[in-house]
Amino acid sequence: MNNLIAPILNSWKVPELRRKILITAFLFVAFRLFAHIPMPGVDTAKLASLFAQNQFLGLLDIFSGGTLVNFSIMALGLNPYINASIILQLLTIVFPKLEELSKEGEFGREKINQYTRLITVPLAVLQSIGMYALLKNQGIVGVADPLTLISLVLTMTAGTIFVMWLGELITAYGVGNGISLLIFAGIVGRFPVVIGQTISTVTAEVVGNIVVFLALAVGVIAATVTVNEAVRRITVHYARRVRGNKVYGGSTSYLPLRVNQAGVIPIIFAVSLVLLPSLVGGFFSQTGQPVLVNIGRLLTGIFNPNSISYNVIYFFLVIGFTYFYTAITFNPTKIAGEIQKYGGFIPGIRPGSPTAAYLNYILTRITLAGALFLGLIAIVPTLARGATGVSTMLVGGTSVLIVVSVVLETVKALEAQLVMRNYDGFLKE
Repeated sequence: MNNLIAPILNSWKVPELRRKILITAFLFVAFRLFAHIPMPGVDTAKLASLFAQNQFLGLLDIFSGGTLVNFSIMALGLNPYINASIILQLLTIVFPKLEELSKEGEFGREKINQYTRLITVPLAVLQSIGMYALLKNQGIVGVADPLTLISLVLTMTAGTIFVMWLGELITAYGVGNGISLLIFAGIVGRFPVVIGQTISTVTAEVVGNIVVFLALAVGVIAATVTVNEAVRRITVHYARRVRGNKVYGGSTSYLPLRVNQAGVIPIIFAVSLVLLPSLVGGFFSQTGQPVLVNIGRLLTGIFNPNSISYNVIYFFLVIGFTYFYTAITFNPTKIAGEIQKYGGFIPGIRPGSPTAAYLNYILTRITLAGALFLGLIAIVPTLARGATGVSTMLVGGTSVLIVVSVVLETVKALEAQLVMRNYDGFLKE
């Protein structure tokens, strides 16, 4: 805990970093204020009920920064931007030109960010139309004329662009990654509401269960920190090379392989896929055709979020997507080629194909631990509900993973700023 608090306290003593922290806090306040400006013609009571029953919408609300559940002018939040980032990341693997661009330093990153923004706009328009259609079918939004519909879509798209702009302002003038911090702010901003709901429903019978829940929450947070920080360091030696009167190489470094290489992305993919059958089942149940109604009831029963079958399928989907995403983002053959290119080798392993095979072997083993962890994090709300019977205080494992990851990332950014200032002072002396 001291390692987390000390960089924040030390940063506050530095005028430049204190200004960045204050700018970040001001943009947080602006984000939360705009998040509570509602769209007209929305039945908020029905909307809250719908979100309580649908885990997929709950996941979208997490990545909107908590704005979707209020259906504010920023209802879509960062969802289109995150989707655009994932799409562009996958395209980078498919198209060599994009991959080359990603390696061109600051210029390449800026161009990829520009492409991400361009892809975000049409995705925001499509998601606005889809969200309106969903809420209209549920009776939450009334039938709108074409002009009203166009204004609604434009408002939601503009809200997404505004949130994206706030995130980039935090990245440029504040502390840490702005997009991640806004998602963090949306999740943390709902904690007082959840705690208030729990206090209002506390009885003598559930006090012990709440204590068990809090102990379980502390254990989940500790496990998340441990797995997020866990790496397997592969020793790499670099041969000594002599060119003229200069000697190059002869050093030793480490190749860090993270246990949780995929982050939260596998949970997003898995929950999107595992909730699709229940949505299809609900549609079939309303058709009136006996065969389709029976299929719909079967799908709804198997993929009921509280059923054992749903959680087992969800767990294994997360494991599968963890391996899939790790495989497409970490290429052992390419890493082995880079090591060989600069005269490096892993002790006891020949350069080239044997090095690639060794890296793949190590990555497969440590990814299993990360995949099992992500699978447990995904189903931990259901396990906690079954173990304690406390439903109002449940915060999804995905939320915990995001909050812990953002806190660790931001603290590291502050530490890097402090270290850089120490080096500047040393050079001045």
